[in-house]
Amino acid sequence: MNQITCMSIEVKELVKEYGTQKAVNGISFTINKGEIVGFLGPNGAGKSTTMKIITGYLDANGGSAFVCNIDVKSNPLAAKQKIGYLPESNALYYEMYVREYLSFVADVHEVKNKSEKIEAVIAKVGLTPEAHKKIAQLSKGYKQRVGLAAALIHDPEVLILDEPTSGLDPNQIVEIRNVIKDLGKEKTVLFSSHIMQEVQAICDRVIIINKGSIVADDVLSKLQSATQNAIVDVTFKEALEAEWLQRLPAALTVNKQDAYSWHIESNDEEALRKQILSMAVENNLNIVSLQSGNQSLEEVFRSLTS
Repeated sequence: MNQITCMSIEVKELVKEYGTQKAVNGISFTINKGEIVGFLGPNGAGKSTTMKIITGYLDANGGSAFVCNIDVKSNPLAAKQKIGYLPESNALYYEMYVREYLSFVADVHEVKNKSEKIEAVIAKVGLTPEAHKKIAQLSKGYKQRVGLAAALIHDPEVLILDEPTSGLDPNQIVEIRNVIKDLGKEKTVLFSSHIMQEVQAICDRVIIINKGSIVADDVLSKLQSATQNAIVDVTFKEALEAEWLQRLPAALTVNKQDAYSWHIESNDEEALRKQILSMAVENNLNIVSLQSGNQSLEEVFRSLTS
């Protein structure tokens, strides 16, 4: 009973077809209250389609979606009251002032204590310095904050964010990332992204979808350690060229961390370790550290979706 109460999103055998193509192919997952979950996949994998079905913007051809135990299809208005949605396009009324726009969205949701809620959400997403402007005058980073504020104005339990940092510069990405992390302290968050560092910085759990099917769903640490090939991290006292390590028979891929440190993938960790040690002895190299490592999320993503 407690597990049902704590469940914020539940997707069961969800199917969406466009003609003969299955954009979403019978996927199922659950997200519990308080989780921040990254939803990853290549372009066209079915991420946005799934999010639109959960939010009630699209109808599924099969299966079901529940938000806070409410069936999205049979009770869409009640479900939407629980959801804050920031679509990838983030369509805004550019000729409206920030507070004017948030007031309009608040009226749609029949928000009580509207003025108080508007000021609170402006402060929460860091819009205060720009809140007096028209939306058209804002940078893209602040436009995204307006979208987040609109998604939060009715105090939803669940946030669904589709590519919330798409097109932002590195500073704006960090700012929006920090806002999302802060929101995750009190909301359930499902968000999609192509930026692996962003997902690693925000999420503990990742769902990866490819060609309409889920290919991975686990906490990040388990995903990185459960891959088929082993990873060895080695640091030398001397700076090396990549060719030295690429010549090792057991090395499949060699990734440079810096001039002294290397991240090497192999399907035979023991053989790779022996070969690294032999190379060091033969060339009078000093090994500072040699240890097993985890694949980066980017490497896991490529192996599951390529």
